[in-house]
Amino acid sequence: MRGNAMKIGLFVPGNSVVHRAPLWHKYVFVLGVGVLLLVWRNPWVSLALVVLSYVFFALAGSRIRRSWWVPMRALWWIFVLLGIYQWWLNGWQDVIMVLGTMIAAMHWARLLVLTTPLSELMEGLERVLSPLRYVGLRPAVFSLAIAIMIRSIPMIIGAAQDTVDAANARGLGKNPIALAAPTIITTIATARTTGDALAARGILESDY
Repeated sequence: MRGNAMKIGLFVPGNSVVHRAPLWHKYVFVLGVGVLLLVWRNPWVSLALVVLSYVFFALAGSRIRRSWWVPMRALWWIFVLLGIYQWWLNGWQDVIMVLGTMIAAMHWARLLVLTTPLSELMEGLERVLSPLRYVGLRPAVFSLAIAIMIRSIPMIIGAAQDTVDAANARGLGKNPIALAAPTIITTIATARTTGDALAARGILESDY
């Protein structure tokens, strides 16, 4: 897989103040950012939170700071198209608000994942979801599902980029079937392998 794709959602070890912050502080901070973005629909608030996210990425260390640009380089064309559409419908202020909200939410969520080991994220999420036991559900399964999703995103992006590179090398870069089919097959195969591994360990079996 490409290195850039792998930086999108995997833990990067470090000893920064952001890495050392308690998990519940991180969760509360990210939740607060999400509430601000949803409730205070202001373009300048969104833009300020984007700039603030870069400051926190820098506080987390040079490796994480450099990774701030990774999704921007990968998804820039989506942001451009969405920006043109929003400008045509509602004007430039709406462009800043919509794109700023998306980019800020993406980066603050990434910062949580990049600075927190996956095992710690799972343990914290399992504690938060512990009341689900009283309705017959298993918090461990939910936290495991989130962990698998987090680890799968970079894998799928890497598979898609590898497919694009291979198709371009064979002169098939403009063929949508040549681009989509291998990525879909790889994703399904990985999902089936993961499901088989979980079933073999009895993780998906109910204890109730």
